[in-house]
Amino acid sequence: APRSPLTVLRPFATSEDHPMSLLLASVGAVLAALLELTLVPYLDVGGAHPHLVLVATVVTSAALGLDGGLAVAVAGGLALDVLAPRPLGMTIFVLLLVAGGVSVAARALASVRLLAPIALAALASPAFSLGLMAVSAIVEGRPWPADPLGLVLPGAIYDMILAAAIGPLLVSLRARALETERFQW
Repeated sequence: APRSPLTVLRPFATSEDHPMSLLLASVGAVLAALLELTLVPYLDVGGAHPHLVLVATVVTSAALGLDGGLAVAVAGGLALDVLAPRPLGMTIFVLLLVAGGVSVAARALASVRLLAPIALAALASPAFSLGLMAVSAIVEGRPWPADPLGLVLPGAIYDMILAAAIGPLLVSLRARALETERFQW
């Protein structure tokens, strides 16, 4: 069946559209997790460090939709949980919540889809960090910090900058791929 011209405007696609994109997103998430645990500690600026898997989840959810975001969240979260000293499933759980929220919000921001990953990273980064703190407090019995927002906001700025560098590029590439598909009919 022919596709509607509005297909290009939708900020998400299903796995039926591009099954390889989910595999590539998952492999990219594992690579992001490896970089986050090996290289990122050396990129610390004023106590802030980027969350590469989170940014990959946000950008992929905004560009590819829920399927892509969930693939990145599970693969990247599992890699972080296995390689870092965390309870298994803690990061995956919080990343799945982030991926779901971002994919819903990306639909509302379809008119500004190039800027959507940046805005969504600004909201998702503090939510992710606070979510990890909350789950850690519940599961591991860690005390809640006195100033949690003061701890997470510098990292959120770092994540926004990273999303600004990667997000518009991936969204543009995805829109171009959908445009190319439409013209092939």
